Amino acid sequence: MIERYSLSPMKEIWTEEEKYKRWLEIELSVVEAFEEKGIAPKGTAEKIRSQAKIDVDKILEIESVVDHDVIAFIKSITDGMDDEARYFHKGLTSSDIVDTAWSLGLKRAGELILEELKKLVEILKEKAIKYKYLYTVGRSHGVHAEPTSFGLKMLSYLAELERNIKRFEWAIENISYGKLSGAVGNYANIDPEIEKIALTKLGLKPETVATQVVPRDRHAEYLSVLSLIGAGIERIAVEIRHLQKTEVLEAQEPFKKGQRGSSAMPHKKNPILCERLTGMARMLRSYTVAGYENIALWHERDISHSSVERVFLPDATLIAFYMVKKTQYLIENLIVNEDRMKETFERSYNLVYSQRVLLSLIDKGMSREEGYKFVQKYALEAWETRKDFKELLWDNEKIRNLFSKEEFDEIFTPHYYLRNIDAIYRRFNLK
Repeated sequence: MIERYSLSPMKEIWTEEEKYKRWLEIELSVVEAFEEKGIAPKGTAEKIRSQAKIDVDKILEIESVVDHDVIAFIKSITDGMDDEARYFHKGLTSSDIVDTAWSLGLKRAGELILEELKKLVEILKEKAIKYKYLYTVGRSHGVHAEPTSFGLKMLSYLAELERNIKRFEWAIENISYGKLSGAVGNYANIDPEIEKIALTKLGLKPETVATQVVPRDRHAEYLSVLSLIGAGIERIAVEIRHLQKTEVLEAQEPFKKGQRGSSAMPHKKNPILCERLTGMARMLRSYTVAGYENIALWHERDISHSSVERVFLPDATLIAFYMVKKTQYLIENLIVNEDRMKETFERSYNLVYSQRVLLSLIDKGMSREEGYKFVQKYALEAWETRKDFKELLWDNEKIRNLFSKEEFDEIFTPHYYLRNIDAIYRRFNLK
């Protein structure tokens, strides 16, 4: 991932040095397991640990000759060691180390993302409560529909986020599997008990049935959930992008002091963050495709997945982490123009109340078909002539015969549409 979108502490997880540290951590956990089972002398792991040095340049130099990164790593670490080197990588294959390290890295990266997702939950809760009774025009197909609550928008994002958190917790659980079972996963040269002891030390579980690799459906699931998280954030971003249009301007992303929106037009305040989040959601979805394609490998393993994963596994977590952090900032500092929301009702010529007029006519004894045609006639007239829908209706004698002025005015009030909002909020234990 380019530095522009790489945030700490996530980016530190995926440095070359940190990768080799994970490899060493796994190798040492195996040696410690050997000691527990009496295969290696006591103190072997500690001797290796005290002598082992991660020298990235040296590893890369060796790799330039042997053309194999794990062999280069082993040669670099064991260079100059005594008898204890015999127990380093004993009975293992490269994928034992690489795949287990992927699981370890993805678990740790996932835990960082999860922590930030839970912070975003609290921010959305705060906004949902703050704007609970702020009525705004709801839209379908981009067209004014009926009044709703701006807080309810936030609550909808919160509900999706909580579902994604549950999915991600499960995905982290399912990625937390390693394998230390040898060249084709049959434990020919290493005992399953060694694997269990070593992986337990790492906070991982043994893969139930491995080939030479950890099955890639685990990685595909993890990527799929990251994609869902990205899509949920994109939904928020797209909504704000619409609301920030000049002719709408009901909400805006924050605009920092000194920030500039356009190199040519000084007046511009563009929703650049929301547009960036939209683009990043596309990237996450594209990684999901590659994740699924990596599931089907030849026989017990080929390496068609390897080059792909070196790019998209770190990048996917970096993008997701970046998106969540930036969404926290976006929602926490969101500019909400309450006056503009009220002005929007005026620009709709009161047409957002058309269904309530229809239902009121039905309550007065009119058939639905007759009522629909009656309301639609005046609704279309209001839109085409830019006249107030309410006034056009009140000028009709039939309406004045059916409703008192007080009854009729009550139909055109937005608070009616929020009368059940408390019941929705109670589902989230929010008041």
